[in-house]
Amino acid sequence: MTEHRGGIPPMRSKSRALSRSSALLLAFTILLAPAVWAQRTKLKPGWNMFSPQQDVELGKQVSRDAERQIPLLNDAQVDAYVNALGRRMAAKAPGEKYPYQFKVVNDRGINAFALPGGYIYINRGVIEAADNEAQLASVISHEISHVALRHGTNQASKAYAAQVPLAILGGALGSNSVGAVLAQLGAGFAANSVLLKYSRDAERQADILGAQILYDNGLDPRAGSQFFEKIDAESKKGRPPQWLSSHPNPENRVELIGREVSLLGGPPRGYKSDSVEFRQIKQRVLSVPPPPKGAGALSAGNNGSGRPDLPSSRFSDFENRVLRIRYPDNWQYNGQASAVTFVPDRGIVDDGRGNAALAYGMIVNVFEPHGGRYGQATLEEATDQLIDELRYSNPSMRVTRSHERIRLGIDRALSTYLSNASPVGGREVDWLVTVMRPEGLVYFVCVAPEREYGDYDRTFEAMLDSVRFRR
Repeated sequence: MTEHRGGIPPMRSKSRALSRSSALLLAFTILLAPAVWAQRTKLKPGWNMFSPQQDVELGKQVSRDAERQIPLLNDAQVDAYVNALGRRMAAKAPGEKYPYQFKVVNDRGINAFALPGGYIYINRGVIEAADNEAQLASVISHEISHVALRHGTNQASKAYAAQVPLAILGGALGSNSVGAVLAQLGAGFAANSVLLKYSRDAERQADILGAQILYDNGLDPRAGSQFFEKIDAESKKGRPPQWLSSHPNPENRVELIGREVSLLGGPPRGYKSDSVEFRQIKQRVLSVPPPPKGAGALSAGNNGSGRPDLPSSRFSDFENRVLRIRYPDNWQYNGQASAVTFVPDRGIVDDGRGNAALAYGMIVNVFEPHGGRYGQATLEEATDQLIDELRYSNPSMRVTRSHERIRLGIDRALSTYLSNASPVGGREVDWLVTVMRPEGLVYFVCVAPEREYGDYDRTFEAMLDSVRFRR
């Protein structure tokens, strides 16, 4: 047996040295990863009255409304690529794992929008404007960030809690369902919808989280600032992209993203910026025929004024658990359960305080009255209770024509005319029609500015004539 003195046999020495080296490398890697995470900006969703499941329910509902108004590209190859890229980005998003889905809009404007629950729409203009895959991914990651941080329903929650008077008019009185809150806020798909109207702070958060998502996917996190530089350049040429109308521009946006990239330690090692597949898809999108003239993802209408187009003479059908009703086919409906709002495009406006308010349209809902003089409230008593609630929330509201008995189909009803301050200026007419039903007091509020009410009166009458209650 050979004796080794003064040391370890060479092979064993090398093996142990490698083991120690591997252990040190592993320890260094383990220590380094938390350090990167520790440096990044911590973000968390704000207060929210909705559950994550209700985010999905709400987003699904509004997405149906959206897809009736926007021209989708409907190219299977493009949609498959964008969905694969989007889901890869979403896998690194924090918080709730929403069922993300991504669709491409046939609009050459540079814009994108996200609905609660993971319903994300990207204009073809974003793909055409992006220089590489990382820039496209930066826009997608920005929208994913709005979803992950629940910005849409946070905005809706704050607006609901503020109890905007005209929102109360559309009120979900006695109900907290998603549909009722939507109806109260007029939070459907519109350019000024509370669900799509982010604050500058929300934009800053989405910029920061978007950079983190790119980094965690091994893409260049500076791509977001590069893309925003393109947007800024277009804006300075006097052609502000649609993006700036729906995404308020925080100050020093490029610097903000740059600071976050520095906190992350710069771009990840071996980062990527582009792919052959992106180049192929971009060429494919560029070859697709242009969208119909005037089509747009967040269109504000096409009559050249701030007013809605006049109601169509053609009607569509709506049905819920309480009634059936017909409404003009150029209007949209928002809501579910017992609460629904029918509005024309641009019928929901900003009230001047950053809140969505109903200026044109019809509200349908159920009010739960308390006991009347002899126990159960009569139609007259229940209507008076409702009006008291409305006037409490609308200090400038007054009755201009007291209760008149009418019929709504075979049911006895009351007609009351009210006047209130309009969010578009001046006064508005609020025609209130009430019917006592097993569900409670079913009420209809027909709303239009006083000076334009004559353009809507016949439409409101036709809608009410079409009402049929479930028996």
